[in-house]
Amino acid sequence: MKLYKHIFFDLDRTLWDFDAAAEVAFERIYEKYDLKSRGIPSAHEFHEVYHPLNEQLWVLYRADKITKEDLNRTRFMKPLEHYGIHDVELADHLSEDYVYWSPRIVRLVSGTMELLDYLKPKHHLHLITNGFQEVQHTKLSGSGLEPYFETLTVSEEVGVKKPNPEIFLYALKKAHAIAEESLMIGDEMAVDIDGARAAGMDTVLFNPKGDRVEGERDYEVRNLREIMGLL
Repeated sequence: MKLYKHIFFDLDRTLWDFDAAAEVAFERIYEKYDLKSRGIPSAHEFHEVYHPLNEQLWVLYRADKITKEDLNRTRFMKPLEHYGIHDVELADHLSEDYVYWSPRIVRLVSGTMELLDYLKPKHHLHLITNGFQEVQHTKLSGSGLEPYFETLTVSEEVGVKKPNPEIFLYALKKAHAIAEESLMIGDEMAVDIDGARAAGMDTVLFNPKGDRVEGERDYEVRNLREIMGLL
């Protein structure tokens, strides 16, 4: 592997264990709003219904087909409607509490701190994320991740979202980096890897399940610690 001066990371599901934190957040809102009495059998089942619907909405959000406000409300309205609950006020409360709790429940992907401790003395580290600005800042400040990163680029500040190469070019400029000296590490082929490659960056696909994924990438790992062997 060639030498890289700048290493850029995706945050959710690359360093931050998004799904593990979400499970705990769902347990809290399930108990707080007594959703069992509303006919929802468990927090886990509610999250299982929510997850694919939320993913579909994020696809629309990344394509600028819905707004942040649409996403926040609809992603709880639809799962509630799955159980025959038509309550907009409840959906709004669930969304507000989820947005509050999910970034405060610290769950990191295995190997995160070990990898960052290894990289920090030798590289400039940066983050590029599509997440909401206030949520991502909360994650960083409360998890111990913040001191490792020199820059954080959030789609809301740029006005475009990954995989649009413009967000990667913006992040490079913000970091005073050039693409040829930079490496992007992320878990989504179509979002992180394709966009970074379009901006001229080398890439590492983090693929913990070893799923068959179509598309060009420079490297692929199943465990974050493998990256230490590459760098």
